[in-house]
Amino acid sequence: MDALKGRNQTTKGIWVAKAVGVEPFTVVMDLEGTDGRERGEDDTAFEKQSALFALAVSDIVMINLWCHDIGREQAANRPLLKTIFEVLMRLFSPRKTTLLLVIRDKTKTPVEYLAQALKEDIQKIWDSVRKPEIFKEAALSEFFNVEVTALSSYEEKEEQFKEQVGRLRHRFINSIDPGGLAADRRGVIPASGFCISALQIWKVIRENKDLNLPAHKVMVATVRCEEIADEKLEHFISDKGWLELEAAVISGPVPGFGLKLSAIVDFHLSEYDTEAMYFDECVRTAKRQQLESEILNHAYPAFETVIEHLHCTILRKFKSDLAQSLRSGERFAASVRHCAQSSVVEFEAGWRDAVVKHVDWDVTNVRNKLQQNVEAHTESVRRAKLAELKATYEKKLSDALSGPVQSILETGKRDSWASIRRVYRRETENTILAFSNHLSEYELDQTTSDEMVIELRGHARSTVEKKAREEAGNILMRMKERFSTVLSRDKDSMPRTWTANEDIRTITREARSAALRLMSVMAALRLEDKPDKIDHALMTSLLDGRPLSQKRSIEFTSDLLASSTWEEVSPKDTLITPLQCKSIWRQFKAETEYAVAQAMSMQEAHRRSNNWLPPAWTVLLLAVLGFNEFIFLLRNPLYILGLFLGFVLSYAVWLQYDITSYFRHGMLSALLTASASLLPTIMEIITAIVNMSHNKKQSSHPSRRPPPLHAQSFRNNTCQDAQVHYHASPDSPSSVDSNSGEKSSSN
Repeated sequence: MDALKGRNQTTKGIWVAKAVGVEPFTVVMDLEGTDGRERGEDDTAFEKQSALFALAVSDIVMINLWCHDIGREQAANRPLLKTIFEVLMRLFSPRKTTLLLVIRDKTKTPVEYLAQALKEDIQKIWDSVRKPEIFKEAALSEFFNVEVTALSSYEEKEEQFKEQVGRLRHRFINSIDPGGLAADRRGVIPASGFCISALQIWKVIRENKDLNLPAHKVMVATVRCEEIADEKLEHFISDKGWLELEAAVISGPVPGFGLKLSAIVDFHLSEYDTEAMYFDECVRTAKRQQLESEILNHAYPAFETVIEHLHCTILRKFKSDLAQSLRSGERFAASVRHCAQSSVVEFEAGWRDAVVKHVDWDVTNVRNKLQQNVEAHTESVRRAKLAELKATYEKKLSDALSGPVQSILETGKRDSWASIRRVYRRETENTILAFSNHLSEYELDQTTSDEMVIELRGHARSTVEKKAREEAGNILMRMKERFSTVLSRDKDSMPRTWTANEDIRTITREARSAALRLMSVMAALRLEDKPDKIDHALMTSLLDGRPLSQKRSIEFTSDLLASSTWEEVSPKDTLITPLQCKSIWRQFKAETEYAVAQAMSMQEAHRRSNNWLPPAWTVLLLAVLGFNEFIFLLRNPLYILGLFLGFVLSYAVWLQYDITSYFRHGMLSALLTASASLLPTIMEIITAIVNMSHNKKQSSHPSRRPPPLHAQSFRNNTCQDAQVHYHASPDSPSSVDSNSGEKSSSN
């Protein structure tokens, strides 16, 4: 170092050498100064790293202090010592190290005062250091032995300076002896491991970031820019425009949200730029970015709310547009594509309107959620529409099949199932064709479309099967209705009169055959065109006209109905089992026997009613035995007149009450009914005769004015005359006889 050439850096980095003439073996490290201008204020990390390295590996650390810097903050290395102490306590296991403070260029101030001030400063630094929990209450003396010495000025007192250095050098000889500078030997590392230990210590120090402390202007810029940024963040949070925008976002969609928020953010960032423009650019820019990030983070929930409103609005509009499009008759798939594309375009436009220019907020999740909701609603509407379409065609198919199937089954003809198959195939194919045309607008995959067509075919079959089973459940009632129709009506559907010419046995067989054929039709489901022997089995087993003994022998050998299934008919297509047919037939015969017996009784009654006159021999016997009485009547004309009047009266009663019909129900019943009605009938006839006589007398005196008649009496007379005329049959001459009788009586 040549004073004539100026002052500059004398040591760069760390120099290591063996101390000459010092026992025991001593290694000396010369460290770069902590306040050199060559590194400047922007590169102080190495100063701290080297100082910490010295503390970690050395037994004695000498620190040069200029006498006039004692009491100052930076010049006395107070911040450096504080940082080194903190990191040393945290990274390494501290051992007792001697801090030898060398005061350079000593002044007139006594060394004792200077040493006291330095020790107090180091104690304060130690007290302010953040220590680990285990060293929380540790004292400075447990880790450091603070020594202070002073050297005179080399330029002014060179001889004295050299003498003082010599004495100081002598203190390093035998420094490890008790009372020496390095008397504490705790944690001593053997010389053979010193290099490895020093290498590891330096690696740990280099990796520790706490020593990378910024320069003074950077620290000032950091503190001030943070204050400005915090202030602008508070201004943004309390900004009236932002509060109004935030409240508007909560209530609903806000058009132009991105532009409005960008303007507010730009305003506060510009204020930050204005106040922080004179500070370090790197720090200013970093804090500006941090402020911008915090503002945007604070505004992000509002942006999320805007996007959520946008999502809900677009989803509602999609649902409304899709419903309107479907109501207008548009095809489903085309409507879904158009509405979905419109929703995507509207979402992108709304998202661009809501985003701010300072950050590219990701809306992928909301976009995916919107797409999922659109697809879910589309699928829901598709399922509802397909279910409605399927229900419509199922109802149409049911209506087209139920009535005809029931009508055909009720006829009970041999070709009933052939007719049902024709109707079933025709209606099913027509319906499926129309159904497939409607399915095409949904653009379903082929598998789904085929499954729905198969389900519709199954519904058609189930409709026919349901109707057939329903009719089969009422088979007994249907058989009795068919039997009654055939038995009680002729071929022209006119009520049958059971005359003697009717063959009740043949008619009964025809009626039972018709009923049995109806049961044969309803015994099994025959939608496949396959032959069966149900009709033959029923006719042979239940309606065969062979002798009873022969039938019993056949039944004993092989009963065609002694089974729970029909031959050549699957169990699932069986409606009435053979055993059920036998049971139903027995019940049917038991319940229709009365109708047959009643028909036979009516035929017998009709036969008896037509033969009510006595036989010819009876008439001849009466003529022979009554000859004397006949001669007696001829000799007495009054008796003849009485008999004539009795005959007329009896004939009138006969015509009035149809006595013949009374005797059809029995002799006793006819006599009781006739006797009860005889007296009123006679009184009515006499009254009519008297009225007629009275009318004749009035007509013989035309000059006399007849008294006025009341309307009621006129109606009564009219009714009486009508009754008299009604009593006489138009086909009989009784009316003439009555008139003649009246004339004779009046005469």
